Amino acid sequence: MSILWQARFFTTVNHLRDLPTLPVPEVAFAGRSNAGKSTAINILCNQKKLCFASKTPGRTQHINFFSIGGAHVGQHRKDETRQDEIRALLVDLPGYGYAEVPGAAKNHWNVLLGNYVQTRDQLAALILIMDSRRPFTDLDKQMLEWFAPTGRPIHCLLTKADKLNRNDATNALRLAQNILASYVDEDGTPYPFTAQLFSALNRTGIEEADAKIRQLTGLDVLPTLPTLDDNENVGASQ
Repeated sequence: MSILWQARFFTTVNHLRDLPTLPVPEVAFAGRSNAGKSTAINILCNQKKLCFASKTPGRTQHINFFSIGGAHVGQHRKDETRQDEIRALLVDLPGYGYAEVPGAAKNHWNVLLGNYVQTRDQLAALILIMDSRRPFTDLDKQMLEWFAPTGRPIHCLLTKADKLNRNDATNALRLAQNILASYVDEDGTPYPFTAQLFSALNRTGIEEADAKIRQLTGLDVLPTLPTLDDNENVGASQ
């Protein structure tokens, strides 16, 4: 059982001033509307309704946070989430690229998304969701370029891989890896960008994505528990 299965809704915000203040790593999921972002989050967290896919793509305008740790498995549990035991936050960013969204909303999203991915100290990595049949749209590249200067990792999930035959899937992954390798810093060193194939329908790549997210958040390392010596030191100092 993955620790990601402990995911619970934590909060939703529509302005940077309302972002959570917890000092824990965040991994954000970003992607074009209809790329399968909500489905990917749900299947990785083993919950059907943790993240809602809007019936009207592009209408989810808020940044949604889900906590890992501090509660028993599953959002359906009614016990309170202990904030001091939260170890990480998964972040669902608004989907981008839906043509019928009003211009004012698009501008707000651009400011919100751009500022969040460029300036958020707690943001440890970005999971970029792209349809494996149509990867690296102009907006996907814009997200890459927004985030690249931070020097932090991006891991791309090439979703709906079940729609491709084996040869096309292999080519799609190779193309993605080549494009990602073309992003380099001022010294010519490639940024820590990776990619994998993913399908919620036939469960391709779930274990690989789970391991990557746990590694990026430090959730693959057991938390350090107080030792007997630590307790004695605390008692001696009081």
